[in-house]
Amino acid sequence: MMDVRQLNVLLAVAEHQSFSAAAQALHTVQSNVSAHISRLEHEAGATLIDRARRCLTPEGQVVADRARRIQVELQAISDDLASMRANLTGTVTVGVIGTTARWIVPLVLDEVGRLHESLEVVILDATTTSLVPLLVQNRLDLAVVNLPVEDPDIETAELFSEDRVVIASEDHELAQRDRIDLAELARHEILLPPKGTAFRDEIDTDARRVRVELRSRAEIDGLRLLASLAFAGFAPALLPASATHGASPEGWRSVRVDRLSPRLVGLARNRRTMPAAPPRAVADAIRRIVHRESANQPHIHAVEALSPQPVAYRSSHLP
Repeated sequence: MMDVRQLNVLLAVAEHQSFSAAAQALHTVQSNVSAHISRLEHEAGATLIDRARRCLTPEGQVVADRARRIQVELQAISDDLASMRANLTGTVTVGVIGTTARWIVPLVLDEVGRLHESLEVVILDATTTSLVPLLVQNRLDLAVVNLPVEDPDIETAELFSEDRVVIASEDHELAQRDRIDLAELARHEILLPPKGTAFRDEIDTDARRVRVELRSRAEIDGLRLLASLAFAGFAPALLPASATHGASPEGWRSVRVDRLSPRLVGLARNRRTMPAAPPRAVADAIRRIVHRESANQPHIHAVEALSPQPVAYRSSHLP
């Protein structure tokens, strides 16, 4: 039978890409690592590590994927039992898209620290396309991402929608309105994300629907950089509302663009593992904060009604 220690060694070799580095990370000697891998390969009846390329074989990848889930479940057992005895303890790793992280992360850290002082929250700021594979690999407990997520291993729950806005200086024609139609916006050169990114694809889909084409002053990959360039006076920029939170200097306005579909943001997790008490507590904190603070965030609208029930996820591959 496979041994949990052997599986842990396999994951260490996969992560560090050498037996010696894995041994150092595990605080043991290389001969022990080699022995564990050899026994695991014998029991699996397959070569799991390609020694020449220093990577997992296809069979090794299958074992490693299962091993990560086993690690998560074993840790969840300890966390759940600890939560029944006393305050929640442990570490919860949460991925957050950068535009949302700007306003939600400080509030999450404050609330979790106040309610669960022994619970540590680690935040990873990244794009949805970077966060989803980490969820699948069980390297993250939760992630706040753009929706929809098209991955059968991921379940999601809607948090909020946000308007798409154009930010412009007060002396610019665009800033003289409370809201502007997409067709009117198409008459101006603006900063946009590059074609092929999710945000740009959604914008272009809406533009085609009303038979207009937006005029790009420049294409910038990275919504926060896009906002920074706009505030530096390069040109107005089209952004999700949360990208401007806490960063808008005096003399600038955010103007809602009509006939652009809102961006939907939600919580995501790996559907193949049952979340332990600590991730559930952090998910609940995120939901509470969104519902409490969304009224104070211009152009941001909480989606689901807050209730005492646990967060309800849905499979991303379902219609």
